[in-house]
Parts: sequence; structure tokens; C-alpha cells
Amino acid sequence: MSSGILVVAAQRELRRSLFDALDQAGYPQIHSARDVSHAAILLEGRASLPPLQLIVAVLSGDEQQARISCEQLHRLPGGTDTPLIVVLGEDATLSAADLPADIADWLSAAQIGSELVPRWRRWQAGNGQRPRPLAATSDGSAHEDYRYVFEEGDSEWLIADAQTGRLLEVSPTVARHSRMHASQWEGLPLAEVLRFEGITIDQVLAEANRGWYPCQRKSAQGADTGQASVRRIRHAGREALALMFRSDRADLRAEAALSLLSRIFASTSGVDAQTASGRLLFDELGLDYLAVWSARQDGADAPAQMLQLWNGDAPAWPPAQLQSSLQLVLGGKPILYRTDAKRLASVDPLLQQLDLAGFAGLPLYDERHTVLGAMLAGSRRGFGKMGIIEPVLRCAAARFAQMLELGRTREQGRAEGLVDALTGLPNRLLFNDRLDTIIREATRNGECFAVLFVDLDRFKAINDTYGHAAGDQVLRSVTQRLCGSIRASDTVARYAGDEFTVVLRHIVKNDDVLRVAEKIVQVMETPLFLEDGTELQVTASMGLSFFPDDAGDAQTLLKHADEAMYAAKHQGRNTFQIYEVSPEYAQQHGMALKTRLRHAEGNGELRVVYQPQVNTETEDIMGMEALVRWEHPELGMISPAVFIPLAEESGLIVSIGEWVMRTACRQAKEWEQRYGLRLRLGVNLSAVQLMEPQLLDTVAAVLRETGLDPTLLEMEVTESISIKEAPNLVENLHALHRLGCHIAIDDFGTGAASLDYLRRLPADRIKIDQSFVRNIGVDPDDEAIVRATVEMAHRLKRAVVAEGVEIEQHLQFLRQHGCDELQGYLFCRPLPPVSFDKLLAERQRLLEARVAEPA
Repeated sequence: MSSGILVVAAQRELRRSLFDALDQAGYPQIHSARDVSHAAILLEGRASLPPLQLIVAVLSGDEQQARISCEQLHRLPGGTDTPLIVVLGEDATLSAADLPADIADWLSAAQIGSELVPRWRRWQAGNGQRPRPLAATSDGSAHEDYRYVFEEGDSEWLIADAQTGRLLEVSPTVARHSRMHASQWEGLPLAEVLRFEGITIDQVLAEANRGWYPCQRKSAQGADTGQASVRRIRHAGREALALMFRSDRADLRAEAALSLLSRIFASTSGVDAQTASGRLLFDELGLDYLAVWSARQDGADAPAQMLQLWNGDAPAWPPAQLQSSLQLVLGGKPILYRTDAKRLASVDPLLQQLDLAGFAGLPLYDERHTVLGAMLAGSRRGFGKMGIIEPVLRCAAARFAQMLELGRTREQGRAEGLVDALTGLPNRLLFNDRLDTIIREATRNGECFAVLFVDLDRFKAINDTYGHAAGDQVLRSVTQRLCGSIRASDTVARYAGDEFTVVLRHIVKNDDVLRVAEKIVQVMETPLFLEDGTELQVTASMGLSFFPDDAGDAQTLLKHADEAMYAAKHQGRNTFQIYEVSPEYAQQHGMALKTRLRHAEGNGELRVVYQPQVNTETEDIMGMEALVRWEHPELGMISPAVFIPLAEESGLIVSIGEWVMRTACRQAKEWEQRYGLRLRLGVNLSAVQLMEPQLLDTVAAVLRETGLDPTLLEMEVTESISIKEAPNLVENLHALHRLGCHIAIDDFGTGAASLDYLRRLPADRIKIDQSFVRNIGVDPDDEAIVRATVEMAHRLKRAVVAEGVEIEQHLQFLRQHGCDELQGYLFCRPLPPVSFDKLLAERQRLLEARVAEPA
């Protein structure tokens, strides 16, 4: 005679679920206990009876608590040799791998109804053998017990017959995510269940190589997007296929969640940003309810609803003051229920009406931790993985709080005269203050940004012809177009009249800014309609300046952007221009610039920036070129094309070149010690330096002082220097090569003595000039020159670097034709040391993360 089955669970709902599952399966004698102590009381005096058939216990806590609980259960009367099935509660911090080895089986709390009895029966049929974890066999297939790997990660898995391709079994997670009962899946052909992109399902099944392929999985709503992987297994003694599916839903996969958050935070700061962010969150998380409230202000009786989305017929919404959950959140108390929000229905009419299983309420805080409002989110089916959903909801709440705070700041700014009353944009006073703050942050973080000065073309004619009311309409429309063309981190201001200023933050390459400028030009060209239906064509001229390249202070940056804007006006309007010191200016002020240049090094006006050189195939950083920049105290950043010739004329290039070499070598050695990288450092040598008899002694002294390995230093010699007209050039380069330094021929293809250079100089590498690279895809002749240069260099055992790589087409062409390394804005602009250090740190972090990934 058996003594029955013992169920141990602290939560009454789980205890009831376990009892019902066993009772419906026909097990008559079931003991139900809250904990081990309660179970001991129930079983007291039963030592003389036969042992228990089975113990089922819900475990929570960590590995140590689980082990203690299992030991206590086995010491119960009749429990010494009784099989134990463990149910992992939702609050358990341990996984199946942490469970004691002597348990019979395990499952999650969500699987009690569907899996408890089948697991128990399988254990009995297997002569008491506990299934082993999935392990590959010699033929690449897997053991029968594949479920344990799939279920441990709460993955979706589907088992199909290898011959017929029809489903035999699906995991409970499939049923839960798809909202289709497990019985609806049985017998379905895989072609109806999964639809792959770019590859046939027959090919995926035939390969069964565990690779991940984009696809759509059947669901009650039509289809869920994601990726699937296939492997071969044994199922019920025959060949089968196991398919794992991972959804792209943002509440189930971290990658999708990160993508969602990036889009939410990238939404512009325009009028509809709150609605756009809310719709993204609602759709990507599969929510059924989302509301954003603003807390009462200025003595208002009730909070104001800023946003509400609902998947269904609109009920009679209860007043805000009766929604107890909302009131709690506005009071600063967060609420989070993954699947059991219905317990709130008795006290909150909103939850009673909406029938939500998952519900979250989060306060919206400003930077002083004052509650600005509340975000409420709910789902009928319950939320997905809490480790993903909770951070996503909290980040979304932070974004809504940011928008609320921005709106209130604007209102306050209007009152204080800091915001333009017509457009709602920061005015000149507030913009100048923000620009100073941005400069301080960029200096501290080593970042680059751009300033755009935007001036409407012939705006006075619009005011004179159609009136000032029409002009105001135009200014408001222009505001919307500008705000819609930038990111949330950027700033637009109305500077004066029809003049606008824009700051574009976190610039990596100039192309990022040029694309925004081109977008603004295109958007402005779209016809604009006044309220009376009148169609207007409004265009703008823009000037661009860059921090720190063009200036290091707000006033000079704006001055240069304004000058560039007038240059765009002179070009015919409806375009943009980048600020630069013109050669004409340099010629007119040559003597003054030379005088100032003599003191530039001593006054700390010179800078060294670094541009990475990357491997064409792997795109990993292999080296860097050191470039000198001059920040003039009045003119800002002066182009090397302007001041390098002045330095050569005056002989200053020798001391400047030595300073650049010493600074760059010291920095390269520091990065080598910090990151363990042996990055090649390219330093340019001018014609004047190459003729110096002491050049070898200078380079040797720099290498000794800095400790840099000579083989990591590469001297770049421009091809335009004449070998015949530069005494000591050949001797100096051969001496540097003997020292261990590498030699590169820069701007290859632009001079008249390319082959003579290769024949007479000890060149290790050739750098193809950017004028040829930029014409890839445009000029077939330049493409032929690039191809021929690469082929010739490789025949002569020289490596090849292409400069000026700016677009993906350049990369593909150079990769196809075997170019060794690449340099250009497609990968990275020249960076100050702080920014380049961040680039190397991020590279190291990614490499370490890749190494740490399981094989």
C-alpha cells in the first residue's frame, strides 16, 4: 500500500495548481503542505507505512537554500528514497544547473499544468533514471533529454519528425508567446509554422547546422519575427529535428530591447516625440495598455493625461482620482506585477476593466528626484522576461520624464525670457549658455561637435509680400523641419529674426554632419503652404564650423559658422559651406601668421590628432597616422594646407616636426603599455626635414626618450618631393630603415616619379592618394589606377593603404581588389588623444566580451 504523494509549496496558488494537476491525473492520496515543518506534522507517525511515491516541492532562493531544502525533504518520514521533483518558483535565483544531482526532475512554475504529470510518468518509465543534460554524440546528434537545455533558458523549442517534417511536440513557452495552445501545434507541417527569409526551409532543415536564420513563427496574431536554429536529436527512439526560436520581441531578447531603447531616445524633441516614443514602446513590447500622466501643477485638482494607448474598445475610463494604482505611482511608489496584476482589480477600477495580467506603474522623476508624472503599462498575457522588461520600462520612463521636464522648462523659459515665444525654441541667450556647457563637456570627454548657422533666403520678401502673420507661419514650419532633421541630443535655437543655430553633438566623422546639412537642404526645398492655401518655396543657406577643429570657444565657432553661411549665400543660396581659412587670407596675412606660428608650440596652440588605419578584411585597427593641428587664438583651427607651407618656408617645420614626432611616440608607447597593442605609428616627414643631416640622430633620440620600438614607427614621405632636388633624402631614409623604422610613400600616384621612388627608396608601404579613392564608382580611369597600383605594389612585396575611404562602395571595391589597409572617414575622423583612447578601450572591451562568450 502506498503512502501517496507529498506537495510542498509556500504560495497557496502554486500549492493548489500542483494538487489539481495530480488530482486530475487520478492520484487519490495527495498531502499538501506549506513548508517542510508543516509536511513533518502531516507525515508524523507514518514511519511504518510504505514510502511516499513522490515529493513535489516548489523551491525559491539560491543554490544553498535549495540544497538544504532537498536534504530536509529526504529526511521526512517516508521520504528517504522517494523521488523528488523540483518546481522553480518565479523568485528563485538558482537555475537547473544549481540543483542537487539526486532529484528526479525539475520544471518551472508555469509548466505545472502541462508538464508535471508527463515528467513523473517519463521518470517512472525510464526505470528511475534522471534525464541527463543535452550532449552531442559522435554523429552530431543529441541525447533524448534535449528539453532540459531548452527549458532552462525559457527558450521556444519545437520538435518535428525528420521524415515528414510535421510537429511532434512544442515547449510551453511556444504556447505562451504565440497565444496558441500546445494541442493546436501537433501535426502541423513546419512550412506552415516557420517562414524563413532568404533561404528555403528545406535547406535549413537539411543543413541542421545550428546556425541562426531570420524567420517568422506562426502565432494567434499572424506571425512573430525572430531567428530559428535547427539541430538533430533522438525523440522517442527515432530521428527528429529540434528547432529553437528566439523572438525579436523587445520583452524577450536583450538585443531587441537595446534596439528599441536606442530608437526611443533617438526620437526628436519635436511636438510628436512623446507620441512616437509611446507608440514604439507599445508596439515593440506587445503592450495592451500604455498611459503617461503629468502630475498636478499650479494647484490643479487632478493630473493631466499626456498619452493613452489601448488595444481594444475604449471602456468608460475611471477618473484619475479613483485609480488607486495611478495615485500610488504619483506618490512616488513604483508598482510591478509580471503575471498577477489581477489581484489589484478589487481596489483599482482601471485594472478591473482592462483585465491585465502584467502591469507596471513607474514614477517619472526629474533630476532632483521630484515626481513629474507617472507611466502605466499593461499586458493581458503578462510580461516577458523581467530581467529585460523592467530595465526597458524604467528607461522608457526616464525618457518620458525627460520630455515632461523639457516641456516645463520651455514654459518656464518663456516666462523668464529664455525661450522664443513664437517657435518655442531656445533664444540667443539660452543657446549661448548651452553652447558654453557643451564646449566644457566636449573638452572633458574629448568629443567633437558641429555648429550650423542657418539663414532663410529672401525672408524679407515673404514678410513684405504676404505680411508678418505669414512670416510667422513660415518660421514655425521651419522650426518643425529643423527639429525633425536632428537627433534628441542635438539643439536648435532661434538666434535672431530668420536666423537659426544648430548644435550637432557626438560627431565621429564630418560625413555625419554633411548628411544632416544635406537633409536640411532637401527638407527645406519641400513646398510650404500657408493657412490660406498659398504655396511658398522657402530655402536656406547654412554655414558649418567644427569643434575643436575650427575653434575652441563659442564666440569664434559662431563667427566661423556665420562666415561660412555668407559663403553659401555667395555660392547662390540654398546650399551649405564648411568654414575654412582661405589660401587668399593666408597669402594676405602670411607675415602675421608666420610670426604667430613661431610662438604656437611654446604657447600650447599645436595639437596632435590620430586617425586609425584598419585591416581591410577584419576592419580591426592596425595603426594610426599622427596629424598636427594649429588652433589660432583669433582665427580658430587653421588647416594644415595653410600653415604647413608657411612652416616650411620659414624653416619652422623642423622644430614642429620634431615636436609632433616626440609627442606621438610618447602617446603610442603609453597606449602600447595600457592595451598591449603594437600599433604602427605613421609620422609625416616634410622635404625640409628629409634634407636635415641630423634627421637620423633626432629620430634615434626620440625613440630612446620615449621607449617606442623603432619597428612601430613609420615615416611617411610624400611622393611630390623630388629625389634629385632633396639632398640627403635617399641616405636619410636608408639610415632610418636600418634603424628599424618603416618607410611609407604618401600620396602615391600624384607625383611624376612613382616608379623611381619605388626603385630607389626602401619603401615598405604605399599609400594611394585620396583623390583616386574618392573617384571609385565615379571615374573608371581612377579605378584602373587604383587596381594597377595595388597589383604592382604586391608584386614588389609592398603593402598598400588607401586614404580617403568615405563610403561603403569604396570599401567593397578596395576589399575586392586586395588592398591591405584603409584609412578615412568611413571608419573614423582624426581624433584627439582622449577620444582615440576611448576607441581603443571600446575595442578591448568588445574583444574581451567575445573571448568570454561560450563556444
